[in-house]
Amino acid sequence: MQSWYDGLVKPKFTPPKKVFWPVWLTLYALIAAALIVYFRTPTKPWLTVAIPLLVVHFLAGFSWTSIFFGKKKILAALLDLLFMDVTLVLILLLFFLTNPLAGALLVPYFCWCILATYLNWSLWRLNPPNREQS
Repeated sequence: MQSWYDGLVKPKFTPPKKVFWPVWLTLYALIAAALIVYFRTPTKPWLTVAIPLLVVHFLAGFSWTSIFFGKKKILAALLDLLFMDVTLVLILLLFFLTNPLAGALLVPYFCWCILATYLNWSLWRLNPPNREQS
């Protein structure tokens, strides 16, 4: 039986399903390493800004799956990703200012988030009947 996602028209650059688990496993390891480096850095001048940003960013990330796959709300999921992109840019800036290694470890995650935003936008654009669900 075909799932809702399988039935969507996908953009040309959609990675195969089998790529997602290894990519996310790698990204989670890099995110964990970035957090360790960041929090082990002795001086963190923007810590009171970074912590809430991290919390809302990761909450938005975890909610995307429910919004997109659970509720099938493509536009709402895209807005969630755009929020994630903005908060991640701020997190990257704070991490780079605190410890360049911590920031560099998040760059692959940032690239994946930009790709995810492009894919989500393309899915919304290529599947007009699903816009009604958004």
